[in-house]
Amino acid sequence: MQQRELGSSGIQASVVAFGAWAIGGGPWWGPTDDAESIRAIHAALDAGINLIDTAPVYGFGRSEDVIGRALLGRRDRAVLATKCGLWWDDETGVLHFEQLGYKVRRTLDPRTIRAEVEASLKRLRTDRIDVLQTHWQAPEAFKTPIADTMACLLDLKQQGKIRAIGASNITPAEMDEYRTCGALDVCQPRYSLLDRRIEADVLPYCQKNNVATLVYSPLEQGLLTGKIGLDKHFTPEEFRNRIAWFKPANRQRVLAVLAGWKELTDKYRCTVGQLVIAWTVAQPGVTCALCGARKAADAVENAGAGDLKLETADIARIRRDAEALGAPQ
Repeated sequence: MQQRELGSSGIQASVVAFGAWAIGGGPWWGPTDDAESIRAIHAALDAGINLIDTAPVYGFGRSEDVIGRALLGRRDRAVLATKCGLWWDDETGVLHFEQLGYKVRRTLDPRTIRAEVEASLKRLRTDRIDVLQTHWQAPEAFKTPIADTMACLLDLKQQGKIRAIGASNITPAEMDEYRTCGALDVCQPRYSLLDRRIEADVLPYCQKNNVATLVYSPLEQGLLTGKIGLDKHFTPEEFRNRIAWFKPANRQRVLAVLAGWKELTDKYRCTVGQLVIAWTVAQPGVTCALCGARKAADAVENAGAGDLKLETADIARIRRDAEALGAPQ
């Protein structure tokens, strides 16, 4: 498994990471089995993955709790990344979404950040968070000055409760503000073969300024594994219904492209999903790919992409095929 440093933090992370959104379950992901999730985490660690990314809002604490249980006796094998900024304990901030009776608000107020960190440490059963990331920036009318947010994060770092600071879903201009106040080691943006928008600004910025990128949804919620056929249907609440590529006509076009890569999967003796992950971590500015897994077999398959190195011509071919798809209809 290849490893890369997260910014200037000194933390070495596997290029394939375990994304723990789905193991939180809930309406967006459907039923999930905690025991199977724990087996998946153990399998990921055994296969060379050390970076595990989660957030308090994933299952309203469930994802963090499952990870905490999974890492009992194994904590030193993992780089733990979690988040702050989505808050549901009171009316601080601006409403982001409602689910299961919770009103989730965006806020990066130092008071709520400190409360979130203490709750995360408890659920994760640990004394430190390796990477704490602001989950979403609050809109301007409710925005805590980034200088105040960073002062809080730097204090938590000084206390040893966090080791590195990151920000998710953020612009280069906002990263400039963070970096004016102190070290920003990590950025977590959305990125995949089918959604390459950050190539225009975020990736070049991070590459220039030594900010590691932990890109999420590189497999487009499983679509780019080739395992979600046209016969698969989702309940109205499931998150995949929000992604245009999952509409049957669009899905059919994607599946046709994936089927056309059999020559490549034979050449590299890999699955389609592994090919896509390897392509993702080969892109300039990409540090790690966050890949979700709810079963041990999926975690092991994802990890298998971590030492797969594609030839330059094949990287270019995969990009051309993806670009030829155009935008979802």
